[in-house]
Amino acid sequence: MAAITAAMVKELRERTGLGMMECKKALVESEGSVDAAIEELRKSSGLKAAKKAGRTAAEGVSLIKISDDNTVAYVLEVNSETDFVARDDNFLSFANDVLSVAFEKDETDVAKLMEGDLEAKREALVQKIGENITVRRLVSVKGPVVGGYVHSTNKIASVVALTAGDAELARDIAMHAAAVNPRVAKPEDMPAEELEKEKEVIKAQPDMEGKPAEIVEKMMGGRIQKFLKENSLVEQPFVKNPEQTVGQLIKAAGGELVGFVRLEVGEGIEREEVDFAAEVAAAASEGKA
Repeated sequence: MAAITAAMVKELRERTGLGMMECKKALVESEGSVDAAIEELRKSSGLKAAKKAGRTAAEGVSLIKISDDNTVAYVLEVNSETDFVARDDNFLSFANDVLSVAFEKDETDVAKLMEGDLEAKREALVQKIGENITVRRLVSVKGPVVGGYVHSTNKIASVVALTAGDAELARDIAMHAAAVNPRVAKPEDMPAEELEKEKEVIKAQPDMEGKPAEIVEKMMGGRIQKFLKENSLVEQPFVKNPEQTVGQLIKAAGGELVGFVRLEVGEGIEREEVDFAAEVAAAASEGKA
């Protein structure tokens, strides 16, 4: 069984807001898996959601490029090993070069795009900076009206396409998506496996215990509807005016949502925690040997 470290407990506490002993117990029961511990805590304690891991395996930038007529947008993620490099002018210049070439060629296949000159530039940059540089994701969004938003840190980029309205409205909704991070565009877009997973979590919560099946089904129906509203872009209260949903805002402009993309640097990448003190101590011991 994996050893339960203080770093694991700290991460679980930061992501759940629960007590140290409760987090440690959950980690022991999940054999050291933070994600599995979160699922169990959601079932046993009624925990509604958990924050994403604070640290990821990659730093870097997410950028967008939009056509002059606001009908086409490209969203790109390029990774580096450290945030210091992610702010380097050479790194940013390379990322923008990749984005421009992708836009000009209308190419979203990273492997095809990087053949030739861009791969040579990447390799030269790796040699110059001394860190691995990877072009991770590239997505295009097209529609009658497209708008986008990049957070000031270049860590989150989002693009929204509408059937009507203007680029400013699309940008406002992209800003909302960047801030609130909806899972899907509309409730019906939620994957079946995600719904089943959420149902299992709801069924296992303490207030469901001992209730008749029909009551459980009724309660579950209400909670699933709430889950879908909270995680669907069109159903979320608009950040600039919580009295109105994003869907209502779009409808008021005479349009509908075509789709959206949100890329956050490093999301979904696991990061190995490095204990620098232990590494230094080990190196010192080897030096004495």
